[in-house]
Amino acid sequence: MCSFCNHTSTCEGFNSLIVPYKLAPQQLVGVVGLEIHAQINSNTKLFSGSSVRFSAPPNSLVSFFDASLPGTLPVLNKRCVEAAVMTGLALNCSINRKSLFDRKHYFYADLPSGYQITQQRQPIAVDGTLTYSLLGGKKRSQVIRKTVNIKQIQLEQDSGKSLHDDLRSQTLIDLNRAGVGLMELVMEPDMSCGEEAAAAVRELQLILQALGTCQGNMSEGQMRVDANVSVHKPGEPLGIRAEVKNINSVRCLARAIDYEIQRQIEVLQRGQTVQNETRAYDSKSGETIPMRDKEGLQDYRFMPEPNLPPLIVYEDNASLPTGIDARQAVVVQKIREGLPELPGVKRDRLVQTYGILPEHSFTLVNEDGLVEYFEAVLKVTKKEPRKVIGWVTNELLGHLKEKDMSVSHSPISPSALAELLELQETGHISSSAAKQVFQEMWRSPGKPASQIIQEQDLGLVSDAARLHSICQKVVDSHPNEVHAIRNGNKKVLNKLMGLVQKETKGRADPVLVMAILQEKTS
Repeated sequence: MCSFCNHTSTCEGFNSLIVPYKLAPQQLVGVVGLEIHAQINSNTKLFSGSSVRFSAPPNSLVSFFDASLPGTLPVLNKRCVEAAVMTGLALNCSINRKSLFDRKHYFYADLPSGYQITQQRQPIAVDGTLTYSLLGGKKRSQVIRKTVNIKQIQLEQDSGKSLHDDLRSQTLIDLNRAGVGLMELVMEPDMSCGEEAAAAVRELQLILQALGTCQGNMSEGQMRVDANVSVHKPGEPLGIRAEVKNINSVRCLARAIDYEIQRQIEVLQRGQTVQNETRAYDSKSGETIPMRDKEGLQDYRFMPEPNLPPLIVYEDNASLPTGIDARQAVVVQKIREGLPELPGVKRDRLVQTYGILPEHSFTLVNEDGLVEYFEAVLKVTKKEPRKVIGWVTNELLGHLKEKDMSVSHSPISPSALAELLELQETGHISSSAAKQVFQEMWRSPGKPASQIIQEQDLGLVSDAARLHSICQKVVDSHPNEVHAIRNGNKKVLNKLMGLVQKETKGRADPVLVMAILQEKTS
C-alpha cells in the first residue's frame, strides 16, 4: 500500500517514474496543492499586439507596452478571455460575469514595469473540480478516480526571461515572453503524493490540449507547475508548507513532491521546524534546494489596475446590452456549446463502446491522434476492437516511439493497416506473417499489404497434403513429445505446432495444422 496516497498498490510512480518512500511509525502524511501557469494558445500577447513564438531571436517580439515605455496602455486580448472561460467551463468552474485586474508588484530585472497585471480580488473563474484517474491494483489495470478542487483560474501576464552568463558574470534579459497571456490555475491541497499530483497535471494537460486553450508543451515552458507541499498527522491542522517552484515536467513533479514530503518528515523527526520557503528542484540530484523565503501578500502590494476596466462576460446573446456588438463580446453560452469531448469522457466511451481494457484507453487518449487512428481502422475492418488495439498500441505506437514520430506522420495509414488486418482475419496470412508484412509496409509507405504478400510469398499455407507431410516429419523426429501427448500432456502439442510453423516460416494454417497433429498423435 502506498504510504502517501493509500492506493492498493505500491506507488511505482506515474508511468513508473516515482521513487516511493516509507514513512515513520507516526504516520505523517503529505499534503499537496498546485499552482499551474498555462500559456494561452494565442497568436498575440495578453495586453499587446506582439506575436507569440517560441525560440524567436531575443527581444524581437517586444512592443512598447511590453517594454513598459511611459504612456503605453494595455489592450485586452479577447482570445485570451475566451480561452480562460472555456477552460473554466471544462473544469466545472463558476464563471464570474465581472472580474477585475490588479497589479502585483515584483522587482525583477525581467519585469520592466515592476509589477505584473493579474487577477487577485475577483478572478475570471472560481470553484471548479478536476477529476483524474490513476491505474492501480496488482496489474495496474484498476481505474482509481480522484478529484481535486480548483480554487480559481485567473488571467495574468508572463514576465520576461533572465539568461545568466556565468562566464562573463552578467545577466541578459529577453523580453519576448514578457506579456504573454497565462492562465493561473490554483488547486486546493487535496492531493497527498507525487503520483496523484502527476496524474492531475497530466489530465489537465490533456484537457487543455483538447480545448486548444494551451498547447501544454512543458519543455517549452507552456505549462509550469509550483507545488505547495506540507506534512501532518491525519486529523491535525496542516503543517507549514514549502513551495517548489517552476517544475517543468510531469516526471520531475512527481519526484520533487515525494522528495520534499520525505525531507519534511525527516526535519520533523529531528525535532526541527519546516521553514515556509520557496525551493527549487534539482533534477540531477533529485533534491529540492532552498531559493528564498516565501513572500507574503504584503510583499506584493496588490492594488487595482487603473488602466483596465472590469472585465464583463455575458451568459448568452439575450443578455447583451443594447448597442453591444455580439462579435466583440465574450458569450459564455456560445463557448459552452463549442466544448469538445474531454479526455475522461473519451476514455469511458472507448471502454464502453469497444470493450477494450481501461489501460488501453489511457494509452489511446494520451497519444495525440491515436484515438482517431484507432477508430478509423475499426470503420474499415471486421476485426474485433480488442485485437485491433494490440496492433495500434504495440506495433504502430512502438514503431512511432522508436522513430520519435507523431501519429499524424505514420507511414502506414489507418486504411492500409485495416487491409492488413482483414487479410489476417480472413485467413490469407498468419499472425506472424502479418507482422512481417507490417514491417515491410513501414519501410515502403504506400505499398499495399496484398502486394507485399504476393511478392514475398507470405500467403497462408493451406495445402492439406503438404501440411500432412510436414507434420508427419515433425512427429517422426520427436518421439518423446508424441509419447507425452499420448500420456495426456496436451500442452506439448504447442511445441509441435511451433516446429511446423518454423518449417513453413510462420505461414501454416494453424487450425488445419492442429487438427493434423491431433490426428497423428492420438
